[in-house]
Amino acid sequence: MINVIFADMSEKIFVKTGRAEFDSFYPRIKSFLGKNSLDIVIDGKKIRGYRTPDTKSIWIRDYSDMLRGIKYFEHDLKSTVEHFADTQADNGRIFDYFTTFPEKLPSERENWTKYIRVPVEADVEFRFVKAAFLAWQATGDDKWIQMLLPKMEKALNYVLSHPWRWDDKTKLVKRAYTIDTWDFAYTAGAHEWLQFQITEDTFWGIMHGDNSGYYEAFRILSLLYDYFLNKKFAGIWQKRAKSLRTNMNRTCWNGKFYTHFVKLTPVEIPGVDESAQLSLSNPMDINRGTASHEMAVSIIQEYINRRSRTETFAEWFSINPPFPDGIFGDDRLKGGAYVNGGILPLVGGELARAAFNFGFEEYGVDILKRYYNMISTTGETYLWYFPDGKPSSIETSTSPEATPTDGWGSSAMLYGFLEGLVGVEDRLKLFKKARISPRWLAAGINRAEVQLGYKNSDIFVGYLFEYKGDNIVLEIHAPQSDMVFHVLLPERSTAKAVRVNEKNVEYKNSQIEKSGYVDFKAKIRRGAVINIQL
Repeated sequence: MINVIFADMSEKIFVKTGRAEFDSFYPRIKSFLGKNSLDIVIDGKKIRGYRTPDTKSIWIRDYSDMLRGIKYFEHDLKSTVEHFADTQADNGRIFDYFTTFPEKLPSERENWTKYIRVPVEADVEFRFVKAAFLAWQATGDDKWIQMLLPKMEKALNYVLSHPWRWDDKTKLVKRAYTIDTWDFAYTAGAHEWLQFQITEDTFWGIMHGDNSGYYEAFRILSLLYDYFLNKKFAGIWQKRAKSLRTNMNRTCWNGKFYTHFVKLTPVEIPGVDESAQLSLSNPMDINRGTASHEMAVSIIQEYINRRSRTETFAEWFSINPPFPDGIFGDDRLKGGAYVNGGILPLVGGELARAAFNFGFEEYGVDILKRYYNMISTTGETYLWYFPDGKPSSIETSTSPEATPTDGWGSSAMLYGFLEGLVGVEDRLKLFKKARISPRWLAAGINRAEVQLGYKNSDIFVGYLFEYKGDNIVLEIHAPQSDMVFHVLLPERSTAKAVRVNEKNVEYKNSQIEKSGYVDFKAKIRRGAVINIQL
C-alpha cells in the first residue's frame, strides 16, 4: 500500500495553492467564528456554543448552520445540542434560543437564564436535527446520537402533527406570513410593532425553505436508522421525505424558482407579487436536495440574471424585490434593509455551494472571490449589507447588536468553499464515506494541497491535486474511507483511463451542464495515488 506523505503536516487544516484568496480563506473565517464562541453556565453545567451576530444568545438556527464551519476546529460540539434536547417540551417543541446575558439594554439588565420560542417560527425542529447530525459527524459518537434519536424523532413528529405547523390539505409545513425564514409576521397593520405571536388573525401559508429543511431532516433520520440497522424506521422516514419533496415542488415551484409564500389565508399586499419575490431559502433548497437538476439550474440562472439587471453590489438578496417600507411593523425595515432586501453573505455561501454542484463552477469561484476581497479589505463581515455595500448597524436593524464578525454568513461561505471548490464532503461520519470533488481548474489552479478534518476526533483526510496537461494526479490520504470521486476535467477533455495505485478501475465520464467530470470509487486505507489519463 502506498503511504502518501505531505511536505508539512504540522498544520492540521490547510489549503495551499499559492493564491491568498484561497489559502487564507479558511483561516480568516475561522478567526471570525472564534470571536463568536460563547460559554454559558446553566444549572451548574458549562455549555459552549456560538452566538448569533445580532445578540448575545445561542440560537439553534444560527448554530446549526455555523456548525458546518465550527465542526472542523471546535472541541465541544455536544453541549449546546444536548441543552436544546434537555429543554425540549413534552410535545416535541424545541426552543429557538437561550441566554444568560441581558439583550435589551439599558432597560434589561438582569443576567437571568432566558429561553425563547418565537411562535411564528416553523423551522426550529429541523435545525435541531441537523445540528445533532453535524455534531455526530465530527465526533463519531454512536452512543450519544442513539440517545438523541428519540428526541429528534419527537421534534419532527411535533411538526407533522401540531396545527400551527402542519397543513393537512397540502401535506406541507406551514407558518405565519413572515419574510422567508425570519421571525416576525405580517399583520396588515393590526399589531403596532413586530409580531411574533400566533393569533386568530394570523395569515397562514407555505414557505418553501421550511419544507426543504424538513426534507433534509427526514433524510437524516432515515440515514441514522439505516446506520443502526433499523430498516423499518429508515424506510418510514425516507418515504416521508419523498412525499414532502413531491408536495413542495408541486405547490411552491413557479417555473423559475420557489415562490416566496404560497398563501393559505387570502390576503393582498398592494404592490407585492409573492411569485416574483426571490427569497433567501432558494439556494438552500438546492443544497438540501429538494430541487431537481433542472430546477437548480433555473434558480442559479435567476440569480445571475438579477445580478445583471439590479444595482446592487452583490446578488445575495434576502428577498428581491423587497416589500413596501415598514409594512412588517418597523420603519427601519425599508426596502434594502436587513431581511427586506438586504444582501446576506449567508445567501452567497449557499449559492456558491449550489453553483459548484450544478455546472456553474466559475460562478461559484466568482462569489467566493468577491466575498474574500470584501473581508480582506475591511477585516470585517456582517450579517447583512445594504445594496450599495454599506454594512448593517444597530441603528438600521431591529436587533440589539450588529457585530463585525458574523459567523452565520461567513460559515456559509466556508461551506461553499470547502465542499464546493475544495470539494471534500463527509457523507457519513469521520469521513468513513466521503465525496472528493476538486474543482480547482475552474479557478485556474493546476496544483493544490489540502487537508481537512475534525479536531474533536483527530481524524483528517487530504489530497494533493496536480494537473499536468495530459493527466491529473491525486494523492489521497485518509485513515479509512469509502470514497466517491467526482473530478472536474479541463474544458473539452474526457478521461481515457483511471488508475488507483497503478490498477485500472471502472470510471464514467459525465457532463454537468457544460462541465466535464470523471466519476469513480475507491476504498482508501491510509493512502492512494490516483492517475487520471486525459
